[in-house]
Amino acid sequence: MNNELNPVVLCEEDFSKLKQLVALPGSAKQGEMSLAHEIARAIIVKNDSFPPNTIRIGSTVCIEDVETKKTHEFTIVMPSAVDIKRKFVSILSPMAAAIIGFRQGEEVIWEMPSGLKRILIKEVQTPLPA
Repeated sequence: MNNELNPVVLCEEDFSKLKQLVALPGSAKQGEMSLAHEIARAIIVKNDSFPPNTIRIGSTVCIEDVETKKTHEFTIVMPSAVDIKRKFVSILSPMAAAIIGFRQGEEVIWEMPSGLKRILIKEVQTPLPA
């Protein structure tokens, strides 16, 4: 499976926030499985045209490790808003970086600290863009 087959969709607001957090490809060598790579290949849409069930900053998601069938639910936030007790995970974490801009029902393959993982996006609750 190749993540490149699934487009990454970001709203203008998230794109603006994310490009300030990471160096985009061209300025430094970035791997295919990096947040910078995903941002660089993203389709940017107007905030009011953001597709439903697409993951953005502020989305609460339920994902499943396809191999182990374990599920995890968390909300993707900016690094300053991380709160493990409330399950607020930084967009810079490998898990959040893997799924940003993807949609409910899609599978993503991503390099995690524990190795290559295949993730199914089971549910997305997306806040309305500002």
